[in-house]
Amino acid sequence: MFTEPMRQLVAVVLESETESVTQALLKLGALHLTSVAAADPEVEAQVKRVPPPAPEESIVECRKRIDGFLDMIGVQAFQQCELTIDDLAPLDLDQVTQKLDSLAAELHSLREEQQEIQKKILKLGDIRRQLELFGDLGKGLQARSHYSFLSIQAGSLPATMEEALQKELLQTPSVLIRLSEAADEGARVNLLLISMKKDETLISKLLGRFQWEKTDLPKEKLTGQEGAVQQLALRLSALRHDQEVLSGRADDLLRGRQEDLLRLWQHLRLHELCTRIRSSFRGTSKTVILTGWVPARGTSALEAEIKRVTQNRCHLEWHNPDDPATSTTAEVPVHLHTWDLLRPFQMLVRNFSLPEYGSLDPTPFVTIAYLVMFGLMFGDAGHGAVLMLLGALGVPFFSGRRPKIADLMRLMIWCGGAAVLAGILFGAYFGLQWFPPLWFDYHGIVAGHEQAGAIRNIYDILRVTIIFGIGIISLGLALNWINLIAKRRWQRLIFDKAGLIGAWLYGCGIYTGFYFAEQNFRAFPPPLLLGALFGIPILLLGLNPVLHFLEHRNGERLTITALLGMGVEWMVEILEIFAGYLANTLSFMRVAGLGIAHVCLVIAVFSMADMFTDASGAYTLMAYVLLVLGHGGIILLEGLSAGIQSLRLNYYEFFSKYFVTSTLAYSPVSLKSED
Repeated sequence: MFTEPMRQLVAVVLESETESVTQALLKLGALHLTSVAAADPEVEAQVKRVPPPAPEESIVECRKRIDGFLDMIGVQAFQQCELTIDDLAPLDLDQVTQKLDSLAAELHSLREEQQEIQKKILKLGDIRRQLELFGDLGKGLQARSHYSFLSIQAGSLPATMEEALQKELLQTPSVLIRLSEAADEGARVNLLLISMKKDETLISKLLGRFQWEKTDLPKEKLTGQEGAVQQLALRLSALRHDQEVLSGRADDLLRGRQEDLLRLWQHLRLHELCTRIRSSFRGTSKTVILTGWVPARGTSALEAEIKRVTQNRCHLEWHNPDDPATSTTAEVPVHLHTWDLLRPFQMLVRNFSLPEYGSLDPTPFVTIAYLVMFGLMFGDAGHGAVLMLLGALGVPFFSGRRPKIADLMRLMIWCGGAAVLAGILFGAYFGLQWFPPLWFDYHGIVAGHEQAGAIRNIYDILRVTIIFGIGIISLGLALNWINLIAKRRWQRLIFDKAGLIGAWLYGCGIYTGFYFAEQNFRAFPPPLLLGALFGIPILLLGLNPVLHFLEHRNGERLTITALLGMGVEWMVEILEIFAGYLANTLSFMRVAGLGIAHVCLVIAVFSMADMFTDASGAYTLMAYVLLVLGHGGIILLEGLSAGIQSLRLNYYEFFSKYFVTSTLAYSPVSLKSED
């Protein structure tokens, strides 16, 4: 139930065994490496860094370049490659760089062609848009200023040169329209040339090579722009086709190199991980020192592997952070037990933070609290079954692609199951009572129907959630005591807000509150009893700042200022306990609030459906559409709200009583490392 116990390894091996030890550590993937200074600061000054065969930054840069190439064709190397230490081979980083540079140059050439084509497409598109604004090209030819971006000119050239001019103009966004046919083979043809004004200089030089002569043409030859627009459409279609061809060539190039790129990625990744391991090594002229953390259950396997690859030419020391004789000042990494079944809830815990090393693993407690909260807020068996179905469909879909989303789908299955159980207790099946409730009729109470039994009205529902909140807070206090006892923090166990005295005051507050309610909110417990219940723990709390001063005074004398500071600290502590516990307890009323809102929304959906009935009172098609859409909206809206509020109550009302965060997670370098 606690975080996994850890052991710190300090190992000394021969310098000649560095590579074999590195590979052994990578293969096992169990050692969380730390700096030598964390084990013994004095040793750090006497050893030097062990340089890797190649800089890790250069290896990572090459690997990320491959990731970029593969991403262009939708391939994720991490998911495609299964790393094994047997694939490790010598690395020639220069050769890898040359291969990647060559591929990048080929792609760059294709991309440049695509960019040039795209420029032409944009220019031709501009010409087409300008032409569509005007219906008479003759007016454009006579008053060119109206065409602010276009150059329109009429002229003639020998018929034998027309085809050659058409080919030359393919390099410049333009359209050439024939206005008349040549009388014979050597005659001239009349043409209309439309281009961008900014290309006029280039176009003029080109036309001079083809004996172009400007002409004045009859107006009837220049009416309409359909021919120009049609030619532009053909040119644009041809250019877009060229774009697709070039894009296909780039994809074909990358797919043809895919296997080679994946092998290079695998090769680089193995060396990257080995280099990362070696970066924490320190050594002398003949030896190498390494240190790190491993779960206690994995010490035997790690020790055996190091001794095997070094043929027992090594020195190994193990330090237990819980043993005063061998403990270390280094921060201990936290590793939670792997709860395969409860993985979605462990995800919720990690999303908040990791618990302090040596404290309780909150995963099983969060599982129970979260599901009960969700069920009370989303208590409908039909809606819960839909959530379970959606989650069951989503898990196989996201498992290989997005593991975190797959865990969310698993959480939906759990929450759907909790809603189904709560719905059976409340007799709610898509807002209908197909079977009698096993506990109480939630829908009937919210609808205003007085019920028999212990839960008769909305106030009783609120009372249930308050009692549930008291139970969750009390569980948090108990878990805090277990953590403090395990760490032998006796002063905090007594004086902490979530310690014994804080719990005493909370219990007194609960007793007083329920007594006041039972007396119809007219009378409190007897004054002498109240004085004893609250006065004793309040006075005891005053000892905490005094004990803290005596423990940390370092020769400082007790003064009036120090006494005043203790008094202020004492008063603030009392206010925090009373206000904090009251707010935490009342916060659980949101469980009833969301549950009541869920029922009200269901009632509203059925009320709207009742408006669409036929003469016999039966639902019409529109009514069924409203029911489906309404229940779908409730599942989406209320499911999200209940999930968020359950998470909030766990984080702020439950965790605040016992959860102490840690900043260091157990993260060994292994073949499965994702970072």
